[in-house]
Amino acid sequence: MTLTVLVTVFIVTMAMGIPIAFVFGVGTIIYFVFFGNIPITIIGQQLYNGVDSFVLLAIPFFILAGQLMNRTGITKDLINFVQILVGRLPGALAQVNIVVSILFAGLTGAAVADTAAIGSILIPAMKEEGYSASYSAAVTTTSSIIGPIIPPSIIMVIYGTVTGESIGALFMGGFIPGVLIGLGLMMLALFYAIRDHHPRRTEPIPKQEIFQRTKSAIIGLIMPVIIIGGILSGKFTATEAASLACGYAFLVGLLIYRSLTLKDILESLLECAVVSSVILLIISTAKLFGLVLTIERIPAQIAQIMLSVTESKIMFLLLVNAFLLFMGMIMETGANVILLAPILLPLATKYGVHPLHFALIMIVNVNIGLTTPPLGVCLFTAVPIAKTSYESIAIEALPFIAIEVLVLLLITYIPELVLIIPRLTGFL
Repeated sequence: MTLTVLVTVFIVTMAMGIPIAFVFGVGTIIYFVFFGNIPITIIGQQLYNGVDSFVLLAIPFFILAGQLMNRTGITKDLINFVQILVGRLPGALAQVNIVVSILFAGLTGAAVADTAAIGSILIPAMKEEGYSASYSAAVTTTSSIIGPIIPPSIIMVIYGTVTGESIGALFMGGFIPGVLIGLGLMMLALFYAIRDHHPRRTEPIPKQEIFQRTKSAIIGLIMPVIIIGGILSGKFTATEAASLACGYAFLVGLLIYRSLTLKDILESLLECAVVSSVILLIISTAKLFGLVLTIERIPAQIAQIMLSVTESKIMFLLLVNAFLLFMGMIMETGANVILLAPILLPLATKYGVHPLHFALIMIVNVNIGLTTPPLGVCLFTAVPIAKTSYESIAIEALPFIAIEVLVLLLITYIPELVLIIPRLTGFL
């Protein structure tokens, strides 16, 4: 009875368009008022405990660092640098778009920021060269999910906080899946370029300009080196790395580019406050909702059902992937991780899946949801930039999403693709 009511409330509030944080909150309050034997005063205590973590400080720091870097002009420098590398391939701007997303991943760790920053420059440029608006937006949105997979990654910080998994190990495990997705998208873009005769650059870039573009890009490329290098060396934690990234972004914008104004700083702080507040509110209410699930022993019931369905690890992983792909369509990535990771991780370990391997499967999976309707946050972000319909972008994105699902299956059934770098760097 209790489970039926909770599921009904969850579905109805989601269908009404209520923000996910309040969906969790409403379900929890109904439970404590009508079904629970626990004092309702525990709600405030649990909401506070949900975000009372030093690790979670990395979230606003990474968001602020990304906002500051976006406003310095580093995005344009990265695009100019990548044009040296892949600008002469067929479908040059589509290839540039994807490779820039790989490099940009080391600056923000957020897919929506990637879509907005890169899309605002490259989508209009692609349209001018003859690419359709929907194709330009599809390339931008599907490549933007590389941002939360290659470190630093906000969703990895959340996962590490919820499950206790090493954030450093998560960061190291994200490199190969992120690069594989990038390479897969580039191959598909190459196919479209050859089939549809997309433009390419034929003239060589002068050596002096190559030197200048590389020099300008190095400033931005140093930041992920600082973050990952510091974590690998043990000099600082992910949270300390995030704060250092903020300081670096501030100094670069103020002293080197000299493009960071007081207005930019204030807007970055405001955006950081809003986005961080939303994420932390989701974390807080989802943890409270998770307490209700634990009290009702719902995770144990789910585990029992799954174990009765199949004893095969291969089938279990296939079912989990299908379930997470569906959840990614209807619920935000952070909420999926906070709610489902504590339920699915113990079950995965019973099937003999390595915890870090499962973590990367889940992180890659839910990030694909950023480009799948009906939620598809990155798709919505690209609509006003491309000046086309949501539906046309979603349809154009389907082949690229298929490539991402293929990579997901590769890392699911070839664990070493995820585990090899953490092993080599001493995290396993």
